[in-house]
Amino acid sequence: MSVALNNPLASLEQLETTISRRDGINEELEEDLRNLGAELIESAGILLKLPQVAMATAQVLFQRFFYMASFKEFGIVEIGMGALFLASKLEECFIRMTHLITVYDLIIRKMKGQSIKLPLDAFSQRAYNLKNMAIAAEMQILRKLGFIVHVQLPYNHMINYLRILGLEDDEEVSKLAWNYLNDGLRTNIYVTHEPSTIACAVIWLACRERGIKLPCLVGKEWWLLFDVDAINFKNAAAHIRRLYYKKLDRQNLPLYKDLAQ
Repeated sequence: MSVALNNPLASLEQLETTISRRDGINEELEEDLRNLGAELIESAGILLKLPQVAMATAQVLFQRFFYMASFKEFGIVEIGMGALFLASKLEECFIRMTHLITVYDLIIRKMKGQSIKLPLDAFSQRAYNLKNMAIAAEMQILRKLGFIVHVQLPYNHMINYLRILGLEDDEEVSKLAWNYLNDGLRTNIYVTHEPSTIACAVIWLACRERGIKLPCLVGKEWWLLFDVDAINFKNAAAHIRRLYYKKLDRQNLPLYKDLAQ
């Protein structure tokens, strides 16, 4: 993984042939697992009342991890829990392990259509297994990422760009762009594109949806003002849009490293 000033991004080689694909996992399944894993992190983070920055940081760490490791070797539940636990420390909003595993267990049972009347027994074998998975996963994330866990998110970029473009008072555009940023965390764009590029992508998507024509500024196309390439931000936008045309088979996607589960 090449380390840039802002964020470590996946290399071209890592993008073309991921470790998971070398292990025989097809591109569609890998994409679905990234999507569902990030979705589980967000759902758990909301129930744990974590700030948005902690959830987003965990999702980015999750996405980065699976360019350094295979879905055949690690499951989305263990790495999701490990990423969220680590992110809560990085963002100084620490969560208790018992709360983390209880929330994950609740989400999984609900997703699988199982009974959720009783919470996870903290002294059960399942609780013990989940706790060990989360602890081991946090260490694996640190090790695989070489302890490079800094995450720069594009939220501030987006807010500043909207101000420069004269759109900061358009609540609908701001809300749409913010939602696109959150949805993008379920894709790989936070590992493949710089924050400035992602910010331009979501502004472009929001303005297209609202039918707003973005202006030329100082005789330049608007994105050039932010030193962003049009092909790159439209590529990131396309990845976000793809989310809305595909239905996840949450009931049958594997949650653990044994892909038969």
